[in-house]
Amino acid sequence: MSIEKKTEILAPAGDTDSFLAAVAAGADAVYCGLKNFSARMEAENFSLTELAALTELAHARGVRVHVAVNNLLKAPELAQAGRLIDRLAQQVRPDALIVQDLGLPALARQAGFKGELHLSTLANGGTISGLPQILALGVNRLVLPRELSIDEIKAVAANCPEGLSLEVFVHGALCYAVSGRCYWSSYLGGKSGLRGRCVQPCRRQYVQKNQKGAFFSCDDLSLDVLVRPLSGVDKVESWKIEGRKKGPHYVFYTVKAYRMLRDAGNDPAQRKAAQELLEMALGRPGSHYNFLGHRPSNPIADREQTASGHMVGKVQGGMKAYISPREPLKSGDLLRIGYEDQAGHQTVKVRRDVPKGGRLDLPKGPGRPAPQGAPVFLVDRRERELQAIIAELRQELATDRPSRESTFVPTLPKRSKVKGRPREMDVWRKLPKRLGNQSEQAVWLTPGVERDISRNIFGRIWWWLPPVVWPAEEKAWTDCLENMTRLGARQFVLNAPWQMGLFAKPERQTFWAGPMCNTANPLALAELSRMGFAGAFVSPELDREGFLELPALSPLPLGVLVRGIHPLCVSRIRSENLKERDPFQSPKGEQFWSRTYGNLVWTFPTWELDLSEKWTELEKAGYALLARLHEPVPDKVVIKERQGLWNWDLKML
Repeated sequence: MSIEKKTEILAPAGDTDSFLAAVAAGADAVYCGLKNFSARMEAENFSLTELAALTELAHARGVRVHVAVNNLLKAPELAQAGRLIDRLAQQVRPDALIVQDLGLPALARQAGFKGELHLSTLANGGTISGLPQILALGVNRLVLPRELSIDEIKAVAANCPEGLSLEVFVHGALCYAVSGRCYWSSYLGGKSGLRGRCVQPCRRQYVQKNQKGAFFSCDDLSLDVLVRPLSGVDKVESWKIEGRKKGPHYVFYTVKAYRMLRDAGNDPAQRKAAQELLEMALGRPGSHYNFLGHRPSNPIADREQTASGHMVGKVQGGMKAYISPREPLKSGDLLRIGYEDQAGHQTVKVRRDVPKGGRLDLPKGPGRPAPQGAPVFLVDRRERELQAIIAELRQELATDRPSRESTFVPTLPKRSKVKGRPREMDVWRKLPKRLGNQSEQAVWLTPGVERDISRNIFGRIWWWLPPVVWPAEEKAWTDCLENMTRLGARQFVLNAPWQMGLFAKPERQTFWAGPMCNTANPLALAELSRMGFAGAFVSPELDREGFLELPALSPLPLGVLVRGIHPLCVSRIRSENLKERDPFQSPKGEQFWSRTYGNLVWTFPTWELDLSEKWTELEKAGYALLARLHEPVPDKVVIKERQGLWNWDLKML
């Protein structure tokens, strides 16, 4: 990166006021979503008409606009998503689309979008060896996982091919799970994080052996003064601030702060002022997380308060509850009373100015009133000065925007014809002593596990790679895989498409895409075919319609998980207060356990995914491979008999 070119400050916007606050604060680019196909569907988001006017205003000020179309797409949604992109290209003309689904780059080009394509962090594309494959998709920028250290970021950047740049998160909420590798919200009610509907079960209070805690709720990422080393990393072109569900106050202050940190040089006064601005943004306490790889900080909040906001008082007054704020409150401020799992939890909008030490009466929440002493947090602020700036910018928005419909129809790949009955596969952590001949045998691979398996069956085994391989691990993995292929291993299931880059001579192997590649439509399958995959497991997040229709549209033979304990998520974080292999319980009584494999912490439910009774339907639909997962169950964990149809009968949101 040239000295003259400053790193882009990329701001979030979930509504018009936040978008305008980003522009007012001096953001170089703004990213936002539409009413459909956005990974933050719980944000207000924008209509095409609104976004067209905002983009015109942003472009007039030299501010780029990136639009997130980063949902996992099912087959029937390709035409709708394509029409949306067609209209975006014609009416809005954003500078970039942010995509997760493997089929989106091809769909966007079919629909006539000529701007940049950015691969979302949900695609988990942080492996060095997979960068050429990402570039070959037609992607211009890769959004790196939040979990990477500065050394890992530098290593990725040093190997980044010409034509591909990097975007790094510097501030905002942290997920406990690795992005794109979380099914927790889906498992507990059919609202998919991969489709923008996460209900944040990791923020809840759980119980293990009478110990109650927020074992998975993370502080916010805040690189603050540590962000400066990123300025000198070639290929890192953008610093990304998370927060499309945040208000204009947060957006304005975080953008101002990171602009100051970028431009401060060695000025300590500027850096201190920037930190003060971040403290005013009303986020959660900050964590540097893994950024300093030699000195990481665990972001899991070891405290009762796990949500964002600044504490301004406690509930007083019994049934006639009120607070006496520790600092002045302004009309328009938003308060949160208590914690999510407490009776009386609610949000309250302040309707009048309240001086420090004054009295603000609280409305009754659902159920009992908030308990005496419950903390009250200021979670959003609408300063008159900022509102005036936003109002002035609103006056410049065009109000009469032409709209047009789209007749776009996607071109889908030719179907692959599957002959004969489907094969069966059993997937183990450790192979049993006796292997049956009725099914294919598979084992989860970690470097070293191959030493326990007889060379006589080495070439017969299917080797499953984990859902994430970190940059710091790649050398160990490439050495392991080179040794295994030399000894006769030939069949691999990859749980990220980019893992094919770990193989020195991939043309000598047979690869299937695993279920955690999250494949759900024929265009994504066409990309996998182009990359060299011989088949693919479909995403477990499909519903009945999706499961049964996809084989008839697929250019590849398909596999499906029919039974087994599927993980809720995988993480790079270990909770210091949660004992692995012991059960813990959610507020609604569901039970789970965690276990570490390699450098990933896996969290499992105490009931199986089970589509066994749908076996005949899946066979008739045309699946070539039906797999069972055999996860070892700890001694203290009891597997419950309960319906495990995953999302079969749910319309996954």
